This record gives sequence, C-alpha cells and structure tokens, in this order.
Amino acid sequence: MVSVVAIDGPAGAGKSTVARAVAHKLGFAYLDTGAMYRAVALEALERGIDLDDETGLTALTEEVEIDLRENVVLLNGRDVSRAIREERVTAAVSKVAAVPGVRRAMAARQGAWAEAGDVVMEGRDIGSAVAPDAAVKIFLTAGIEERAARRAHQLGLATDESSLRELSESMAGRDRADAERSASPFVMAPGAVVVDSTGKDIDEVVDEIA
Repeated sequence: MVSVVAIDGPAGAGKSTVARAVAHKLGFAYLDTGAMYRAVALEALERGIDLDDETGLTALTEEVEIDLRENVVLLNGRDVSRAIREERVTAAVSKVAAVPGVRRAMAARQGAWAEAGDVVMEGRDIGSAVAPDAAVKIFLTAGIEERAARRAHQLGLATDESSLRELSESMAGRDRADAERSASPFVMAPGAVVVDSTGKDIDEVVDEIA
C-alpha cells in the first residue's frame, strides 16, 4: 500500500484537520473512519438498540449505508455531520466500536479504501489494524489541555476552566476505554512516527507529514 497515509491518535489531536490538509496537499482521497463509527452509534441510539447487544450492533453495522463526501457524512442518505458530534454519540461510540463484529464490518469497508490507494485515512487503528502495510504511519498527539480546548471550540462548548477539566477527563476516559478493548485496541502502530501538534499551526504539522 505505497499510496496510503495512516494517521492515528487521540481525540482532539487535530487528526481530521491535518488529514484533510495532507490529502489536499498530496491530491489523495480522505477518509475519516471515526465518523463511520459515530454514524453507527447514532443509528443505534435512534433505533433504541441496546449498546450491550453485540449481535444487534453488528447486524446494524452491516446494514447501514454510510457515505463520506468532503465534510459531509451521510447516514442512509441523511446528513448527520453535526448529529454524530453530539455528546450522546460521543458517550456511546467507544462501546459500539469495541464490538468485534462492528470492527470487522467496518474494517472490511475501510480496507477497500486502502486497497484502492491514494488515500489519507485517519482514526484510531488505521496503522495497527486497517492498513498495517501503509507506507506512512503517523501517530498524531497533543497535550490533553490543548486537545480539550480544541474539541470545545469545535463543538461550541463552554471553555471555562471547570468545563475544560471535565471535558479533559471525559476524553482521557475514552482513550483508556479504546486502548483496553479486545478488538483492534487503540495503540501506536509499529513503525509509526510520533507528531506532537501542541502549540503548532496546521501548516507546521502538515509539513512534518507530507
């Protein structure tokens, strides 16, 4: 997979923004795999599927249609770009993504993008599981305080000290949950290059990668 760039890292590290910019610079397609899991979590919540029902969640993942176009996420033809960023989805997505059947179904879809090549893929297990043969593997990170501030700004949340502390704790909890799951845990892929985006603008980070 000489034409695949895998960018993994925790929430708020700047993966989506950086991955889009790298894709634009290289003339590659861009795939936000996290948005795919969020779309499944949203659909599960809206259908009232128990998040402990692994069989139901797997069947749902195999059934739903997810289409990613530029900055738009379509779920069964409906624009859910903002809905998948809601707090209820954020609270549910780690549990949904931990289901082995869900990850297998998603990996099959994402793997097709990798096989097609000329793509920048971002998520939490791209370099370690989805595209382990990617020519370029990046682990993008940032300090937890900066990550929380970025996420608050992205979602239009309060940015006072107490709110940011609470958000930081929530994000750290999700990182732990994803790292401890049995199916494709969130880890730094072998051979990945660590890029710390703390205090850097987008152009600086992109220039380190491409």
